[in-house]
Amino acid sequence: MLKLRTVNQLRLAYLRGLSGQPLTQPQRDNGADEEYTAQPVYPEIRDLTYKARKQRTAADWHENIRQVPTVEEKLIKINMPRYYGYKVVDFNDTKIPYNALPVTQHYTRTVLEKAQPLLQDAKTENKASEKADADDAVFKAAREDVIDAVEFAHEYSKHLAKLPNVAPLDVVARERQLTQIIVEQLNRALLQALSADYAHLHEVEVDYNPRHEAFWAVGGVHPPKNVVKSKKGQKWQEDAATDPVDRLVQYTGAPYLSLRHRNQLAPWKTVAESESLELSKQIPRFKHDARTLGYSTKHQHATNVPGYWPSVNGQNFGLLSFQSRAHLQLRPKSYGERDLLETLDALAIKSSYAWLLAQANYNGFNTYNELTYPLNTQTVITNGREWSFYDYQLNTLLLHGDNVDSNPRVNFCRGTEPLPLYAEISPEGKCVDFNDAVLRQLINLYANVPSVRRSTEEQQPYVAFHISSYDNAEQREFIGKTVKHLTSNRPRHLELPETYMWEKLYKIDNNTRAMEAKRRFFELDVNPWRRTLDQHDKEYVPRALRPGAEKKREGRRKPTYYP
Repeated sequence: MLKLRTVNQLRLAYLRGLSGQPLTQPQRDNGADEEYTAQPVYPEIRDLTYKARKQRTAADWHENIRQVPTVEEKLIKINMPRYYGYKVVDFNDTKIPYNALPVTQHYTRTVLEKAQPLLQDAKTENKASEKADADDAVFKAAREDVIDAVEFAHEYSKHLAKLPNVAPLDVVARERQLTQIIVEQLNRALLQALSADYAHLHEVEVDYNPRHEAFWAVGGVHPPKNVVKSKKGQKWQEDAATDPVDRLVQYTGAPYLSLRHRNQLAPWKTVAESESLELSKQIPRFKHDARTLGYSTKHQHATNVPGYWPSVNGQNFGLLSFQSRAHLQLRPKSYGERDLLETLDALAIKSSYAWLLAQANYNGFNTYNELTYPLNTQTVITNGREWSFYDYQLNTLLLHGDNVDSNPRVNFCRGTEPLPLYAEISPEGKCVDFNDAVLRQLINLYANVPSVRRSTEEQQPYVAFHISSYDNAEQREFIGKTVKHLTSNRPRHLELPETYMWEKLYKIDNNTRAMEAKRRFFELDVNPWRRTLDQHDKEYVPRALRPGAEKKREGRRKPTYYP
């Protein structure tokens, strides 16, 4: 009997299926159950349009980031597409333009709730009523220490200004110096007075002027004019010329002081309250370029720094941070009182969001991989005399692409208007009209016990192991060195290639040097901004240091371990 090849057997089985003839027993036994099913299984019909293919490519990249096993390698993976860094909107804590609240809410997906005084949970209110006597005793003990700390700070600030050979400070630097002293002294006094009654304060980690940085992507922004013009010049892209694009944002800030704890603060919004598509549509949409308000752009690597390096069992969750408002000294009075209050709200929102986002990055999440549990923190904005108190809850990190419209999760921020701690300092150096209500509010922030503790698997679901688990010492050293280099944002030893003006005139705009050899990058169709992070010469290893190299060219370059 003639033996048919596999292709002919499949073709014969297909023809028999069309004619209604059943398969023979050998065909069923010889792997036919793998090829045929009782019900037809059709392959997925994919959208082959350009936009759909780009979305699938982006989704695959986001999944690749999620699959990276360690926190440090995830930070490197996000930076892999750009050797010279991304073009980002420069968010910082020293420049807030006029009418900045809508763009801040859009870029952080935050719902703002105003409260006077700051809202407290019912559980916290019950505990406070049960321990009223004890709280009064703690308050009385802390009150005298706080007043002494404020008076000492003003006296010491005057002493610094009178030192010889000291250049006079401008109004912003003078306020920052005074507020720094007040915040440090108040923190010392409150920790000393409250530690006996609140055990969690023994475990807090205090950071002075820490480095807070965060990177994320925001969708729903109008494309730049050059992008629109480029797409309209091609027929197949004309319809997508005005589609919204993503903007990359980099926040950089340095608060006066921050407190961290190993446990999380309890959320004050439930899951049901945090997921509301109707509520998300009420968030302001700022679709214009942020530069229209006065923000600037720059090129740098994506950095996420919450004030410390990644650790396994350290104080990895923010408890409280104190932000500066000294830059408001330069704000024109013509902007009005309402803009001043909105500026404080915008500063609280973006500083709190950025700090929590950086903490989320150290737990394996990022702007492309969603949170699996909420993060909370408390923020204080002060100039030493006036204090604003805020609570922030981070529920979502997905702001890029279509998530700006389809993501039902929102973040929440609630806070107070500026409240005076004291009226003034008398000529004798004494506090006048000390406000007990503000001090009680500040004590409540310190007394808020971080009670949420999660297992390692729940806290870091996308992290497989720590970098120290690698057996290869060179790999551990390479990853740690690369992360620190990216985080430092030092300029590259070779600057970005430059197009000189005469080249723009005689080579690009007008081809007047056709016979000249084409050696420049723009003549070779090389885009330096598209250079990836791993496109560089590997480090040279001297021959004497090459382990077991029998041939001259063996082991001349150190291997790289990019994710």
